[in-house]
Amino acid sequence: MSSFTHVLSAALVLAALALPAFGIEPAEGQKILEDIDVAVSFEDSDFTAVMTMITEDPEAGIEKRVLEQYRRDREDKFLMLFLEPATQRGQGYLNVGDNLWFYDPESRKFSHTSMKEQFAGTDANNSDFRESTLAEDYQVAAVREGTLGKYSVYIMTLEARTNEVTYPQRRIWVTTDTRLVLKSEDYSANGRLMRTSLIPSYARVDDKYIATRIIFVDNLIEGKKTQITFTDISFAPLADSVFTKAYVERVNR
Repeated sequence: MSSFTHVLSAALVLAALALPAFGIEPAEGQKILEDIDVAVSFEDSDFTAVMTMITEDPEAGIEKRVLEQYRRDREDKFLMLFLEPATQRGQGYLNVGDNLWFYDPESRKFSHTSMKEQFAGTDANNSDFRESTLAEDYQVAAVREGTLGKYSVYIMTLEARTNEVTYPQRRIWVTTDTRLVLKSEDYSANGRLMRTSLIPSYARVDDKYIATRIIFVDNLIEGKKTQITFTDISFAPLADSVFTKAYVERVNR
């Protein structure tokens, strides 16, 4: 897409975190969360992309998965369909509101699953593929300023508002100008670091931003990580039928 103009340097992945200059009131931090949600959500259009996922596992080796992703944020819907590998082709995840189903074309059955579950054995979670709802899901406990690589950032400590979220505690690094998350540390309820997420590349379309590369690092298994790249991005309208069980079954015939 020729209108993609904003790309963040991959150098931030290895960047050091500078000491904060001064604190910011949590109430102001809550507004920052709202700005993040607005910047990366698409309430006025549908969203389609091809996702390539490369998982490196010290035991299982390297696995590649390719999927089509469809999103309709204004109705809290998404559909993920596997294209590769051949053993998973036709499998899919359909989310409509509070309901998330996994479809197995071999058995031709849908099974209910959870947003908290890992996505197809990768380091991503099902919840990573829905629209951003940070302001709704989390309360800001603390905010400070710092740097991540060449970027001025807010370092924000978040605590879950409900038990529906995947991670009860999070720490995020957010650009001070564009309000984009560059890094996230995801913690369990007892404070154990579970996963680190890095977003070294965004693209801008009009006043919205799209993460074009995400790296999820498993902090429990040394050497395990998943990298996701997004291509063939489109905002063309989708038929209502795309977000139905009937559609998932039909494309597998």
